[in-house]
Amino acid sequence: MPSPTGRPRIPLPALAAALATSTLALGLTGCAAEPDPGTVTVLNSATDTAEHGANQRFFDRCAEPLGLKVEQISVPADQIASKALRMASSDSLTDILELDGSELPQFAQTEGLRPLDEVGVDTSGFSASATSLGSYDGTQYGIARSVNSLALIYNTALLKKAGIAPPTTWDELRTAAKQLTAGDTYGMAFSASPNADGVYQFLPFFWSAGGDEAKLDNGKGEAALQLWKDLVADGSASKSVVNWNQQDVNDQFVAGRAAMMINGPWQVPVLSAQKNVDWAVASIPVPEAGKAAVPPIGGTVMAVPKNDEDPAREKNAGKLLNCLNSEKNQLQWGESVNNVPTRSAAAEAYAQQNPKLAAFADLVTTARSRTAKVGTGWPVVGDALAGAFQSVLTGRTSPEQALQRAQQQASAGK
Repeated sequence: MPSPTGRPRIPLPALAAALATSTLALGLTGCAAEPDPGTVTVLNSATDTAEHGANQRFFDRCAEPLGLKVEQISVPADQIASKALRMASSDSLTDILELDGSELPQFAQTEGLRPLDEVGVDTSGFSASATSLGSYDGTQYGIARSVNSLALIYNTALLKKAGIAPPTTWDELRTAAKQLTAGDTYGMAFSASPNADGVYQFLPFFWSAGGDEAKLDNGKGEAALQLWKDLVADGSASKSVVNWNQQDVNDQFVAGRAAMMINGPWQVPVLSAQKNVDWAVASIPVPEAGKAAVPPIGGTVMAVPKNDEDPAREKNAGKLLNCLNSEKNQLQWGESVNNVPTRSAAAEAYAQQNPKLAAFADLVTTARSRTAKVGTGWPVVGDALAGAFQSVLTGRTSPEQALQRAQQQASAGK
């Protein structure tokens, strides 16, 4: 499935240069190479055979009653942006462009995406977080069928044996992680790798503490850095977290070397298939009791590139998106990929039908888009945050110094 945390990207300066020298500078153009009027083309990252087939079944279900067909052009996730640029420069971009939510602002900024309401897409009834994921500068250009976030996943047997309830606050987390650390098992595991995985996992703590991606040194995010530092310093979490990606974290948990971990619903297939660890899902602990956790929201969004020469193709794309995002189709799609539907009614049904994953559905309601505040500046901010927690966890700087330096880095990179 697509990366939950944002796929590797074209560096922002390189993307900006490509936009300036391609037809994207004048607006993305749709399919123009003698396209079949009855075929809607989609550029996505569904290169896995099973994923491609599942997508096609949903596409066909929606296209056939409309008298349409759907053709997928699937490339690896880290090639979506560059592929779209090449296709746009030759006037052959697809009718639907599926991007990671964090990439949408870079394309919307070109004014080459059609606002969804202009092609008849019904955007009512969606969660605020999902709407934010598909929006740029107050306009919705993308729509997500389902989304994901992060939660606390714990070993039920180990917590029961220790007489510990899943922690709900940071103080409880510190205590529980310390008590659950024994032998070669750490109480807590998370990813602090210097890339998208680590940043994605840091954000629930940073945001829940009041951290601000638009002003990294506002004096509140330091508490999140201190929490991570404390967990590693007292041995409740491994020093290797600075190298672990999210899959590594899951591997540690499944192997019994972590009693609790931060991770997402994309790990559910592996967790469900193994028999060594009984697991459950809880909300991410917060600084103080009663506060809501604020995790990041992840997933892909479908956008409609402008096609001024053939607006009928835009309308067909809009009709297809409406069907794909019906409550029934969202629910079935979400269950097939272990992600939460974005229509509020479908998300409620998902939580009722999948009680073991209900915490993810709850967390999505308070989740935030990484690009909502800083837009196309997010890549620079993300890199600055990664440098901050890496420097703190390796003992090079204090939390305060790290975020001051991170803000300087973010400001210089804008």
